[in-house]
Amino acid sequence: MNIVNFQSNTSKWSLVIHRVSSTSVTLWAGTLFTNMGKPKQARLIVKQGDTVIETIEINDWTKPFKKLNQRFVYTTEVSGLNPGSEYQVYFYKRLEGPDFEGTDSWHCLKKGAFSTLPASLPDDSTKPFTVSLSSCFYIHKDNGRAAAAFKGLYENGLQKWQPDIKFMVGDQVYLDIGLDSLSPVIKEVRERIADDYAENWRELGSMLCRGGTWMLPDDHEYWNDYPFYDSLLPTLFMLKIGKIRNAWRATAKEAVENVQQSRLVETFSIGNDISFCIANTRSSRSQSQFMSQTGLNEVIEWAQQLSTPGVLVLSQVLFAKHNNNERNLRSFKKQYGLLIKAFANAAHDIVVLSGDVHFGRIAQVSLGDNGRRIIEITSSPLSNLTGLNSMATSTADVKPTSFPPNDISEMIGIEPKPIEYKKELKVSGYGSSVLNGYLRQRTKEHFMTVGFSKENDQICMQVQAWRIRQVDSQGVPKSDFKVPFIEYLN
Repeated sequence: MNIVNFQSNTSKWSLVIHRVSSTSVTLWAGTLFTNMGKPKQARLIVKQGDTVIETIEINDWTKPFKKLNQRFVYTTEVSGLNPGSEYQVYFYKRLEGPDFEGTDSWHCLKKGAFSTLPASLPDDSTKPFTVSLSSCFYIHKDNGRAAAAFKGLYENGLQKWQPDIKFMVGDQVYLDIGLDSLSPVIKEVRERIADDYAENWRELGSMLCRGGTWMLPDDHEYWNDYPFYDSLLPTLFMLKIGKIRNAWRATAKEAVENVQQSRLVETFSIGNDISFCIANTRSSRSQSQFMSQTGLNEVIEWAQQLSTPGVLVLSQVLFAKHNNNERNLRSFKKQYGLLIKAFANAAHDIVVLSGDVHFGRIAQVSLGDNGRRIIEITSSPLSNLTGLNSMATSTADVKPTSFPPNDISEMIGIEPKPIEYKKELKVSGYGSSVLNGYLRQRTKEHFMTVGFSKENDQICMQVQAWRIRQVDSQGVPKSDFKVPFIEYLN
């Protein structure tokens, strides 16, 4: 097979490494653009070094959006891999046309890399098992910086901080921003949603193809404050029309399920050392619930059965103020209380990884009588909102001051305790810059890395934030915290 090694940063082809386990990986490849021809022959090749592990011939392309044509993708799971091992993935199509007749020439569309989950956490804290955390990507003024910074750390940064997997916890797209959100034409609504994904997936390409990925949706994957449509935002007025709202919701749901590959609740563990739970609190939200009761029961059961420290991945913060304008987890008192009560009764510390709020911070609180803690790590944004939308930007908040909130405390019988916010563990910010399109102070664009390793009988956690718009000559982003946050989990 002759291989033409050409790969453009502006490629309209996507390769996404989705969830990994210790022995498998889910691969997603194709295009979300309308003007790309479907290859007659295409394949995915998984390699370990120079050894071909598996070759997958792509014959059964699928449409991620059932009522839209031309966009096509392929999803497959590769199994039989070794734990804690590095692999490479190549996405090829066979070259067609008179110049290539009778040849076996293939064009490399995209390439990627990933590691399977290890059998246990490493004993060496100089290279912990590391996850990246990010949320809120507004494409307007990013110009490829987010993906480039991630690539720089992944390939050129200190090995200690190179992510093994990543959690992208919401607002990977902003479907509800822009004058075209006002369109009364159902076809245009569907096309705009798919086009937004196409542009964002191209911009994030160097991030999506490196390391296993779990994605959670938040409201802007649907619309502001989804599923509610009582907002006064002009761009959402068309949601008052039932047929427009239904088409918007259905197309956005297809994208969450078929492009982002999000599920309701997922869990996995690294040996007997640490347990992860990824919970979608947006897609099944209703007037009285932030997620279906079935999903919440799964999360509560996970917390109650912890035999190791736990990591809960959410798209909204747990340490939340009451919000009169948009609903957050705090707005759903019954489920919020049930979740907090389960955490208070857990046998181990729980780390919450979250986003959404347009700032980065680390905070913690002791909860319940057994002294177990909730440590909340929040990372937002990957790329700031601009123009009038930049009124939603923010710098790190240090409220609420105690947890649980008083009304929740009375309901579940758990005494509030002070939340500890460390000044040096808030991601730094910028002032407003009206001429550049930023109307308010804002947090610097960043993502975080969270590393886990074993030390004696404890789990060591190390956290650092990385500034996307400040990189060195090798493309490695500058760290934001002067000293990494280090904590031992029990």
